[in-house]
Amino acid sequence: MRTATATIDRLAGAEDQRAEILASVGDLSNVEVLHNKVLVAIYIEPRKTAGGIILSDSTIKESIWQGTVGLVLKKGKTAFKDDANTDFHGQDVKPGEWVVFRPGDARRVQIRGVDCRMVEDSLLDMVVADPSVVTHRG
Repeated sequence: MRTATATIDRLAGAEDQRAEILASVGDLSNVEVLHNKVLVAIYIEPRKTAGGIILSDSTIKESIWQGTVGLVLKKGKTAFKDDANTDFHGQDVKPGEWVVFRPGDARRVQIRGVDCRMVEDSLLDMVVADPSVVTHRG
């Protein structure tokens, strides 16, 4: 069994974090996301910044709690379906896309040691091609 710390380290050092997340969570055919929820795996900051700075373990682990970008893994049957309260105007997300959300709007779960969040569809804010473009450092 993988430890959470080992998983975080592996993701922080991955050349392709999307591929590493998908390999780590494995087959999700036996996982059903309910209602309008979206299951996203948290993007972990790379160990080394673009400027060559090596981040500390505590900085990387903070991604678990403060991370605002995640990889869509699965979504519930009513996610992004218009109803009496919400009109999505055709917007939707697909598994494999990176999305942005507020950490306080999501419930934490782990899937095979990978930190994930359950987020309501209407609480997703953006889709980004590259998760590293979303930063919070001054």
